[in-house]
Amino acid sequence: MASRWLDLRWALSVLCVLLMAETVSGARDSSTGAHISPQFPASGVNQTPVVDCRKVCGLNVSDRCDFIRTNPDCHSDGGYLDYLEGIFCHFPPNLLPLAVTLYVSWLLYLFLILGVTAAKFFCPNLSAISTTLKLSHNVAGVTFLAFGNGAPDIFSALVAFSDPHTAGLALGALFGYLGLYVFYVVTVILCTWIYRWQRRGSLVYSMPVTPEILSDSEEDRVSSNSNSYDYGDEYRPLFFYQETTAQILARALNPLDYMKWRRKSAYWKALKVFKLPVEFLLLLTVPVVDPDKDDRNWKRPLNCLHLVISPLVVVLTLQSGTYGVYEIGGLVPVWVVVVIAGTALASVTFFATSDSQPPRLHWLFAFLGFLTSALWINAAATEVVNILRSLGVVFRLSNTVLGLTLLAWGNSIGDAFSDFTLARQGYPRMAFSACFGGIIFNILVGVGLGCLLQISRSHTEVKLEPDGLLVWVLAGALGLSLVFSLVSVPLQCFQLSRVYGICLLLFYLNFLVVALLTEFGVIRLKST
Repeated sequence: MASRWLDLRWALSVLCVLLMAETVSGARDSSTGAHISPQFPASGVNQTPVVDCRKVCGLNVSDRCDFIRTNPDCHSDGGYLDYLEGIFCHFPPNLLPLAVTLYVSWLLYLFLILGVTAAKFFCPNLSAISTTLKLSHNVAGVTFLAFGNGAPDIFSALVAFSDPHTAGLALGALFGYLGLYVFYVVTVILCTWIYRWQRRGSLVYSMPVTPEILSDSEEDRVSSNSNSYDYGDEYRPLFFYQETTAQILARALNPLDYMKWRRKSAYWKALKVFKLPVEFLLLLTVPVVDPDKDDRNWKRPLNCLHLVISPLVVVLTLQSGTYGVYEIGGLVPVWVVVVIAGTALASVTFFATSDSQPPRLHWLFAFLGFLTSALWINAAATEVVNILRSLGVVFRLSNTVLGLTLLAWGNSIGDAFSDFTLARQGYPRMAFSACFGGIIFNILVGVGLGCLLQISRSHTEVKLEPDGLLVWVLAGALGLSLVFSLVSVPLQCFQLSRVYGICLLLFYLNFLVVALLTEFGVIRLKST
């Protein structure tokens, strides 16, 4: 069901990206009228002029590498690898097809990483949180899942709005943004409580279980069947023996079930070979809590190791490690403090717990695993965006076309994998709620907090001024899609069919065609 809403997420993402770009890079120098790059603020020194990165293909071969390294427009805002520098500085021009082939192969492997992370780590931990806190799927979708999908974008917005040339909004409007999101979440929670209260009252007079409760129980059973990732559960020895700490750790880190390996097809085995490094890395860095198991998936040596590694992964993946390498007082990096604190906590946990019985606060590992897996998904999705942007430069796609197509799809890929996986594992309502809750969280909280920080520093008010017909096309398409859903969903008694999903996909395709025709000047306003 979540796939039917992907076009809505794409349209929302494109609109947010263009509005943010208009806000961040739309500040102009009052005397020259030239754009000022937010990455290189004016500070009394000469700035490197910003030139369209696509012009690199028209330069001499000997000048391309220097152009890529010195031009701010060719620099990525996040990520760990500089793909443009790799193409134009490390590959000769005659090997450009080889470089593109390698990038596409790496892109496909990143899709595999996204799928494994969402299916085996992100969704099980979200299910454990929902079960532990007794949250309905709708509430979990608009809160924890929305936060997991949108938290990295929130930090990006905070960094963008922290630039001295960045536009802001009026203080009252910003509190309105934040208040509107709080009102939205409270409304969902209140409606869920009212619905449960009404259903509880109706059960007093009717013995059969309602379809809604049947759906929940079926989803829980599907979750319990798919969230078991202890690969040794199916085949255990007949005689019990006490495993050593090293044996427990080795079994917990083994992503391969040898008995299953013998039964599977060659295609499954080939795909599993590619998955093994990813699964091993994720098992090492992401804890998974399974409420349906007797031991709740408690592995003392591995979980204690998680207390050191998982927080380290969090600080090194958040904003591509920007916060992790920040030095506190100019002396100690943040990641060193995290390792020391995690080691102390892991030592206390190891000696205060046993291998056979999970500790009372074991459920907290679900939150740690949820956050870590969300940041792994964000890191992989960031690399996807950077690869797509690099391919756009190589094939000389315009920035607007790139933003409407490859970048919009790349920015949505992490959320899409999470929502698709949740829906396939039996949580369609949670994924459905997150499709709306995540975007609302990004827009309201991201813009609200970012502009509040800017106003607190500069005490100025700057307007968002969307320029051109394209922005109005984006806003109009977004409004029409929301109105269409607002009218059609109640008319279908909230029982959505394939026809509804096909209509949304056709609507997105029409929007994309109109937007591209507007960008190329085929559709334009008549000048008066």
